Amino acid sequence: MRRLSTQLRKAGDPVAVQLSEHFSLEEATYSETAIRNNIDNQPSTLQLENMKVAAQKLEQLRAITGPLRINSWLRLPAVNVAVGGSKVSSHMDGWAIDVSSSKLTPYQLCQEVKKAGIKFDQMIHEFGRWMHISFSPEMRQQELTIFKPEGKYKQGILTEEEYHNT
Repeated sequence: MRRLSTQLRKAGDPVAVQLSEHFSLEEATYSETAIRNNIDNQPSTLQLENMKVAAQKLEQLRAITGPLRINSWLRLPAVNVAVGGSKVSSHMDGWAIDVSSSKLTPYQLCQEVKKAGIKFDQMIHEFGRWMHISFSPEMRQQELTIFKPEGKYKQGILTEEEYHNT
């Protein structure tokens, strides 16, 4: 699979590549783990197209909530292994995004997605720190929550109190 990093370097500054109006390729591929381990985390043409579709969905949420902070988006397999990600993570295909907001809690972000009727494959309220959302074409509308110390996924978008009491 040919990576876009070579094409982008030839074409110009990869920082200038936009996935959508408010989301750049630079923020979508940024990974401290990739940098630290010298791993190329640039998408293939297919991954880039997936990321553009996902970015349009994320724009729907941003229109309601205001600016969003991308914590993790594309993770090529080597990066995904290095961070301990799922072996079937949609991050590797460019469909999944871990996102947070300075205005809303991750729980509130999840509620906004549901209230707006934004279609997704999987949404996870993770550790009270971010919302994981995948726009993979399966569109299962799967809702999960995970908190420590249990570290187990539970069905539904739950507050921390609800999680620990179910």
